[in-house]
Amino acid sequence: MKRKLRVRQAQTVLPFGVGAILDVQGESFVAAGIERWPDLKTPVPSERLATRLGVKNFYAAPHTLNDRYDQPDRPGVPYIRFPGWLFCGACRSMVRVLREHEKPGEPPVCTSCAAAPRLTPMRFVRICADGHLDDVDWWYWAHSKLPPELRDSCPESENAWKARRLSFRVADRASGLEALSVHCGATRQDGTPCGAQRDLLDILGPQGGHCPGRNPWQRWDTRASCDQQVHIVQRTAGNVYYPVVYSALDIPQTTEAPRAERNLAEAVLNHGCWPLLLDALGTPRADTFRGMIKEDTEAPDSLIDHLVAEATGAPAAPSPAGPRSAQREKIDLSRDEWYAFDADRFPEPSKEFAVRRGGLGLDGEQEEPWATLDAHIGKVVLVDRLREVRALTGFRRHSPNGTLVPADTSGRLRWLPATEVYGEGIVLTLDERRLTAWEQDPRVRAHVLGVRADLDASFRGDQLAETVGAELSPRFLLLHTVAHLLIRQLSFDSGYTTASLRERVYGRPEYGQHGLLIYTAAGDAEGTLGGLVRQGEAPNFAETLIRMLEAAAWCSADPLCAEHTGQGFGNLNRAACHACTLLPETSCETGNTLLDRALVVGSARVPGYFTDVLTASREYAAATAQG
Repeated sequence: MKRKLRVRQAQTVLPFGVGAILDVQGESFVAAGIERWPDLKTPVPSERLATRLGVKNFYAAPHTLNDRYDQPDRPGVPYIRFPGWLFCGACRSMVRVLREHEKPGEPPVCTSCAAAPRLTPMRFVRICADGHLDDVDWWYWAHSKLPPELRDSCPESENAWKARRLSFRVADRASGLEALSVHCGATRQDGTPCGAQRDLLDILGPQGGHCPGRNPWQRWDTRASCDQQVHIVQRTAGNVYYPVVYSALDIPQTTEAPRAERNLAEAVLNHGCWPLLLDALGTPRADTFRGMIKEDTEAPDSLIDHLVAEATGAPAAPSPAGPRSAQREKIDLSRDEWYAFDADRFPEPSKEFAVRRGGLGLDGEQEEPWATLDAHIGKVVLVDRLREVRALTGFRRHSPNGTLVPADTSGRLRWLPATEVYGEGIVLTLDERRLTAWEQDPRVRAHVLGVRADLDASFRGDQLAETVGAELSPRFLLLHTVAHLLIRQLSFDSGYTTASLRERVYGRPEYGQHGLLIYTAAGDAEGTLGGLVRQGEAPNFAETLIRMLEAAAWCSADPLCAEHTGQGFGNLNRAACHACTLLPETSCETGNTLLDRALVVGSARVPGYFTDVLTASREYAAATAQG
C-alpha cells in the first residue's frame, strides 16, 4: 500500500509554512517557496491586510472537498525531502537521496539489506543567520581530524556531497552524542582502507565551512554569496524556523469617525481657549492659544486645523474625522479593529462580522463583590461571528532577529500564502476613568518602568512595536495579563483547550484603547465547538471573572513567582510563569512576554487594578463561611 502524506490547508501557513521542516511518518521534508505552488489555488480576500503588507492578493493551498481527498493525485503545496542524507537502521549505511531517486508514493529503502528497511533521516542540519538551510557535509565531518594529504587521498573526496561509503555507527560503551560517529569505509588506490571517523560530541554549535547560500528547494545556480557563520543544530530545534505571520480580522469599512476621535474633537471645542483661538486667527496670539489647547487635550495639529476650517468655512485637507483611509500612510490593524468594537453603532450582521452588546447583568447590583466588579468593567461586546486572515510573509533562522527570507524566494510574485478561519469571541473593556487613575499611581508607573527598560534592551522591541505601541504602557501589561488569565479560566468554563483560544490586546493609550478580545479561530475541530459567546453572556461571565481573579491571586510557585523582578525570555515577565499565566505560543500575540499578575491582583510593591474586587470577594466568602 502506498503511503499518503497529507498537510491540512491551515498548516501550510503555520506551523508548516514555507521554510519549515515537517516530520511525518518517519520521514522529513521542508516546505518549498510559493513560487513552486501549483496554479490551482484558493483566493483569500483581505483588503486591509493586503494594503498593510504591500501585496495584491492572498492565496491558500488547494483545498479538498472531503476527508478522503477527492482527487488523490491532485497537485498540492510542494514539500522537498530534507535532509537528503538518510541512514539504514539495520546495516547503518548512509545514503544521499537525490530528487531523481524519488519514487512517488514510496519511501526510500535500503538496497543493501534483504529486508529493505525504510531509511531514516539524519538528525542534524546546517543553518545560518541569513536564513539558509543545508545538509551537514558528513564526508568532511568524518575526515575533519585527518591531515589534508590523507583527506585528499580518499577516493570519494571528489564527490563528497554524495559519498557512498559512509556509515552512521553507534558505540556500545558510550552514551549521548559521543556514542554516535560517522565512519568512511572507502578503499584507497593502494588498497588500504580510509578508515576515517569522528564522533558527534562536538557537532552542535558554530562550525567551520562555507554556507551554501540557499535553501533546499532552490536551484544551485540561484545561490547567493553568504559569509555568515554556519551552525549545526538538530533539525527539530526551535531556532531552525521562526515564521513571520500577520493576521487581521475582517471588519466592515465605515466613514464614521471613531468614538475616540469624536471625543477628542469635542474636548477641543469645549476648551476655554477655543473661542480665543478663533478670534486671534492671523495674529501671533493664535499660536499661544493653540499650544494651550494642544497641551491640555493632546489633540494633533491636523484635527485642530480641520475644526478651524469648519468654524471659519475655509477649505481644509481631509482630517481624522473624515474617511481615514484617505490620509493614512500605513494601515494600523489594531487601531481599526478597536474602532470597530468600540463603535457607538454596530454594522448590520454579515457572514464575516456579527457583533452585539452584552453585559455582566450587574446593573444596580449592591451586593459585593459584584458591585465592585461592575465598577471596574467598562462593557462587554459579544462577537457572534468573525473572520480572521493569517498571512505568512517569510521566516528567519538561527535567531528571531536574523535576516528575513520572504515566502517568495524568487522575488517575482505579488501575493502571499494565507489562510482564513471563522470563529466567535468576547470583547472585554475596562472602565476608562478608573483605568486612567490607576495608571497615574506613582507605584504603578515605577513598576512598569522596569519592564519598559527590559523591553528597550531586548531585540524584540522593534518586533512588538506595532502591538505594544510607541511606548509600553501600564494598561497594556494589565490587559495582556488579564487576557491570559481569562483564557486559562475559560478553558475550564467553556470546554475549549487553551490552544484553541487566542487573544488580541487593545492597550494603546494613543488610540484610546482599553480592552481585549478572546476568540476562537483554530483551524481544527477544537476551534469550532461553539459556546464561547454563551459563556460571555450574563450571568456566566461575571462568575468567570471572579473565579479568574481568585485563581490569579495564588500560584503554586509563589512566593518566588509573585516576587520575581524579571523572568522569562529577556526578563520581560514579572509575576508570570507556566503554573499561573503562560499560554501555548500560538495563543499569545507577544510570545508569552510582557505579563505580570501583580498589576491585576496587587502585591506588596504595586497596587493591582482588581485588588479591591479580590478583597471584596474574600470578605464575602469569609462572611458566608461564618454564617
